[in-house]
Amino acid sequence: MTSTQLNSAKSWTVYGFAILTYISAIAQRTSFGVAGLEATERFNASAQILATFSVVQLVVYAGAQVPVGLALDKLGPRILITSGAALMTVGQAFLAISTNVPMGLVGRVMVGMGDAMVFVSVLKLLPLWFSGSRIPILTQLTGTFGQLGQLISIFPFHMMLISIGWTQAFSMLSALAFATLVTTVAFVRNGPRWSGAQVHGESHQGSRLAAAIRQPGTRLGFWTHFTTAFMANVFMMSWGYPFLVQGEGIDSSIASSLMTIFVVVAVLVGPLLGALTSRYPEKRSTFALSIVGWIVLMWIIVLAWPGQAPMWVLIILMIAVAAGGPASVISFDFARTFNPPQLMGTATGVVNTGGFIGAFITIYVIGFIMDWQYKAAGSVGELYNLPAFKFALSFQFVMTAIGVTFMLIERGKAKRQLNSK
Repeated sequence: MTSTQLNSAKSWTVYGFAILTYISAIAQRTSFGVAGLEATERFNASAQILATFSVVQLVVYAGAQVPVGLALDKLGPRILITSGAALMTVGQAFLAISTNVPMGLVGRVMVGMGDAMVFVSVLKLLPLWFSGSRIPILTQLTGTFGQLGQLISIFPFHMMLISIGWTQAFSMLSALAFATLVTTVAFVRNGPRWSGAQVHGESHQGSRLAAAIRQPGTRLGFWTHFTTAFMANVFMMSWGYPFLVQGEGIDSSIASSLMTIFVVVAVLVGPLLGALTSRYPEKRSTFALSIVGWIVLMWIIVLAWPGQAPMWVLIILMIAVAAGGPASVISFDFARTFNPPQLMGTATGVVNTGGFIGAFITIYVIGFIMDWQYKAAGSVGELYNLPAFKFALSFQFVMTAIGVTFMLIERGKAKRQLNSK
């Protein structure tokens, strides 16, 4: 292989089939977010147990990011994308036949492990097959294309879940993952720039991790990702759909349609933020904090609204929350600009855990608060009701305050580091 193969037709073929696997991974990840009500009935589960499904997947995803990043340098993206597709195939098939909570959790663990391998591996393919200005553009497009996976979980999957049942719907997702497993094996290759194993020795890997974390830019990226992404993850992966249907009284089909807002916002806001951060790099954290402020303002309005909020207010809330997804991409720019090339993969893995760590803590605590309120009321009435949702979802403000505080601390350290050079 030679450098003449960069930016070639084969490059686009490899990238295209890798993107299909990433789209599938997003569909697998977000599928449980629209299956929450059905899962409550299937597993006879409380709100806290239901939250555990999303929490377990997020814990596995976040915990795997750094090891996956290190493994990429040793094994290459093709092996990891293939392994990820295989794990998601088996995980969703196992969830399809699950009839109790332990079985269901095993399935979600496998899905989380497979999902964790795909995104960073697709990003790793880009410099192996492309050169020049195409790489940052394709990085933005990768995240945008991935949002199509949400459409799969929102529409065809949810329609099948309602019409033909749990087992058949999750079996179809397993079949989708298997199809991308086949196409990955057939078409995805590491690329002309791949030179084999690049990381040797556990102690070296440990030193790389420590060096990346010592960079204030890495920590700023982590807390930026934490603060901008966790509320979007909470909404899409767990509590958003039940809140809209059971809390705000929106018809389930309309609520599913509203979830497409996240895809539209990603397509529109992502490129805009990319252009702004490229032109005004010194204002990157300001852009992120501004979007966080908008999200918090809309949650305050919705949760303080007497009774159910009008549809237009809920739509603005969802637009704001969805903007947190593209805003979280800013965090990877901190990892890129504050770390030398040999640490970028590890730093990116560290940063990518932020929004998922924040999400699984928040999802679990919201479920705990919902169950606590239900028991305090004598376990009578509806578990999911608007007053309970309003109180439980307010916990997001606590997590936001923590994230913003550390963002400001690390931003100050990063600025001092730049000024000292």
